This record gives sequence, structure tokens and C-alpha cells, in this order.
Amino acid sequence: MVERASVYEFAGGRDAFLALAAALTDRCLADPVLNHPFSHGTDPEHNGRLGAYLGEVFGGPPTYSELGGHSAMLEMHAGTGADEDLAARFLACFDQAVDDAGLPDDVDLRRVLHDYMVDATREVNDVSPVGTRAQPGLAMPRWSWNGRIDPTDERVG
Repeated sequence: MVERASVYEFAGGRDAFLALAAALTDRCLADPVLNHPFSHGTDPEHNGRLGAYLGEVFGGPPTYSELGGHSAMLEMHAGTGADEDLAARFLACFDQAVDDAGLPDDVDLRRVLHDYMVDATREVNDVSPVGTRAQPGLAMPRWSWNGRIDPTDERVG
């Protein structure tokens, strides 16, 4: 049996996830509701960190873990009081950004990216109520072609 490349490798590696991060940021900035978190301006390193985060989720190097990991990402979104509409809007922008970034037009790739973002937006919504904090020490989520990988499973592909 031929083993398929990781989602990270298949999508195009670091450059693909940087392009996805930039396209997603552009989509969010253009959205009249999603642009609010960027009203104070965008950090010049935002796209690099977002690309590293997404890349690591799908089998790339542990670059984002070295920057604080999953708990740090959730803490940025914790307690913001975001409403449910943000998740649906963000998911739509993400799906469109996959096209904008020029990722391979592959049904399995699009499915796993979308499924991951559904899970991720749910997790961010869970920490968004005012007064909520992110749990420290959470493992980075890992996704393969088959969906979320149990953190105790060493295989990522």
C-alpha cells in the first residue's frame, strides 16, 4: 500500500500555509464583522504565526509550539465575547481563502481543511465568553487525512 503524503506536504508545505494565512487575513480584513479584531492594526508577524500554526496542525514542523502552542492561541481569543455569527463568517472566509491561496483542488484536502476549521471555530467559541480563560498546557491539535489525531497517537500523516 502506498502511503499518502501528510496534509502539510500535499498542500505545499510552509509556503502553502503562509499563502493560506495571508489569504485568510485578507478575507477577514475585507469582512465588515471579522475585521473588528484587526481594528488596532495587524501585527507584521501575524501571517507567519498563523501559517506556522496551521502548518503544524497538518503535520508541519513544531514552529508554533515553540511560540506558546495551542493554549497561547486560545488565550488570544479567550474572553472576547464573540458571538456565534463570527464562527460561520470565519469558516466561510477560510474556505474561500483556501481557493485564494491556490492550494491543490483536491476534494480530500478541502474536506479535511474544512473539517478542521469547523472544530477549531467551535473550540474558539468555547473560550470566547467574557471571563473565560484558555486551559494551559493543551497539546497542539493534529489532523491527518482521516481527521483529528488522538494526542496519544504518535502517527501524523
